[in-house]
Amino acid sequence: MARDRNPSCRHARILAVSVAALTVGGTALAETPASAASLPKGHDVSSHQKNVDWQKAGTKGAKFVYVKATESTTYRNPYFGQQYNGARNAGIIRGAYHFALPDKSSGRAQAAHFVRNGGRWSADGWTLPPALDIEYNPYDKKHKCYGLTKAKTISWIKSFSDEVKRLTDRRPVIYTTAHWWNTCTGGSRAFASNHALWVARYNSADAGALPGGWSFWTIWQYDNGGSLPGDQNLFNGSLSQLRKFARGS
Repeated sequence: MARDRNPSCRHARILAVSVAALTVGGTALAETPASAASLPKGHDVSSHQKNVDWQKAGTKGAKFVYVKATESTTYRNPYFGQQYNGARNAGIIRGAYHFALPDKSSGRAQAAHFVRNGGRWSADGWTLPPALDIEYNPYDKKHKCYGLTKAKTISWIKSFSDEVKRLTDRRPVIYTTAHWWNTCTGGSRAFASNHALWVARYNSADAGALPGGWSFWTIWQYDNGGSLPGDQNLFNGSLSQLRKFARGS
């Protein structure tokens, strides 16, 4: 993602992808190859995009969007209401994401801040599960993994996930890159069985090698600019599967 004020957003392109369903913790996730042209288009936005013209995004094909809600335990996107509610009013399935700063506070504390400030979920068919954006530290290049060991990074993610699950009854989608995941968690396979993957990979014909543990992606961020405001994404399934994913069925 890209930074807000000092905050952050994200990163990923297209070819052949999937449609069949796999169930992960009661959530339908897609798997079998299909034409990328048939996949639902989406995007993600942060305060960079300010007030979004949601009707225009809808006419350009947006079926879903993730909106940045929070970062660490101190930041809230000042445009969150216009973006999150505006997307829903335009008939676009939307969800909220949190940008992780694991060196600032615990996973549990950041999850609580997130849920209090937009990260809730309901099975209304219009709300995507909460998402955790975890990637290289944008504020300190010397500590790309936030100064944490692989074991502590895994523990931090687990703490965040457990608190989100406790507060919302959904496990968060995990947004990351294969490089960050394999570098900073050692390619941990601890989350793939019950966390949907939102993978970032740009300027490529496909999503490429996935982070350790995952055999397929649910959302692919394939570019940081395009016809829709913010970063460009695809959902790995049909529109009906996207709706089921939102409902948690």
